[in-house]
Amino acid sequence: MAEFFIGEVEKITGVKAHVLRYWEEQVPFLSPKKDFAGRRVYSAADIQLIQRLNYLIEKRKFTLQGAFNEIIRENLSGNNTEIKSVIGQVKGELITLYKIVSKYTDKNDDPETPENGMIK
Repeated sequence: MAEFFIGEVEKITGVKAHVLRYWEEQVPFLSPKKDFAGRRVYSAADIQLIQRLNYLIEKRKFTLQGAFNEIIRENLSGNNTEIKSVIGQVKGELITLYKIVSKYTDKNDDPETPENGMIK
């Protein structure tokens, strides 16, 4: 199971860390676990929820409370549950792949340098 720290979530979703912390206070089902050091650890499902909230707020111009209510409404409607499940699995796999790739590309902006062990 993929786990992400707040900095990684910020990169993946484009939502700033202080906004994520605020959303955690306001949205009951957004509550990442904390590791032994007290750092937030987000799951792929948490990231999906954050992306959906961000879309509703930024693109559809919902308030945070309105976005929260819309997500509840969507989940209660239960339409296309099989499709939603498959999409959720694919998103989770893409997030995992992103994490793997970012381990190697975040160390140096030029992935073709000899320090990274890659050559053209």
